[in-house]
Amino acid sequence: MNKQVLSTSLSVGIATGLYGVSFGAIGVAAGLDVLSVMILSLFMFSGGSQFAFVGVLAAGGAPITAITSAWLMGIRNSFYALRLTSVVGPRGLMKLLAAQLSIDESNAVSAAQETRRDQKTGFWLTGIAVFVFWNIATLVGALAGNLMGSVEQWGLDAAAAAAFLGLLWPRLKDSWQLALLGAIAAIATTPFLPAGIPILVAAAVALIPLGGKK
Repeated sequence: MNKQVLSTSLSVGIATGLYGVSFGAIGVAAGLDVLSVMILSLFMFSGGSQFAFVGVLAAGGAPITAITSAWLMGIRNSFYALRLTSVVGPRGLMKLLAAQLSIDESNAVSAAQETRRDQKTGFWLTGIAVFVFWNIATLVGALAGNLMGSVEQWGLDAAAAAAFLGLLWPRLKDSWQLALLGAIAAIATTPFLPAGIPILVAAAVALIPLGGKK
């Protein structure tokens, strides 16, 4: 096994998983019990969708609105699956597990690898690591409630984003203009669009052909 892939997968899994403390605490604060919070974390298993769901509930929104917001945030995972199917090649029941683990982090670590074998290993290791650490941290957060204070003061809100950016950075050297346009689009639309939609806008911008090498 490639030790670098293992190290990267565990690092991303821990960094992302720790932020699950925030979801657990926010879920309980939004009125959900510990069991409900854990069911969301285990079966929805998409940080953005989970935060969108409890965020709407905490603001007094209707359940259908919370479900719709979570669905919009989870659309991107379907696009990951299109790429990862040819890389992972799951069969039988493994397709269900692969679908569950098709998240930002597993896709990013996989895409950052050079060989097909390392791409496949990176996907599985990262997906499993995030799933384990995320759910453990969610349980801790749900049980502790707000006793730990704001996750921002611990820097946990930035840990996952920093790890994700670190993975993407080497890939941006030939596409920095596209990345810049996507970032501008997301920032410009954030004040006006519902949570999660600016991410989809940025993804749509990434489809714009800028010319150059084919």
